[in-house]
Amino acid sequence: MNAVKGLAIALIIAGALGLAYGSFTYTKETHDVKIGPIEMSVKDKETVNIPVWAGVGAIAIAIAIGGLLLVFGDRRK
Repeated sequence: MNAVKGLAIALIIAGALGLAYGSFTYTKETHDVKIGPIEMSVKDKETVNIPVWAGVGAIAIAIAIGGLLLVFGDRRK
């Protein structure tokens, strides 16, 4: 399998995963208090929700580009 087909398959898989998940979560660490050698930090878990219209649009584009790369990717001039 060449690199173009690998990229196409990766885009299609990314599109399918994006369709399945509508948000992602990350942990943000903040340093709130520092008294001498003692430092207290807080870890906040934050969730980013992706709007449905943005998710569907991005997924459709990723799947379309991946499909086109699969079909036309190995054609050379």
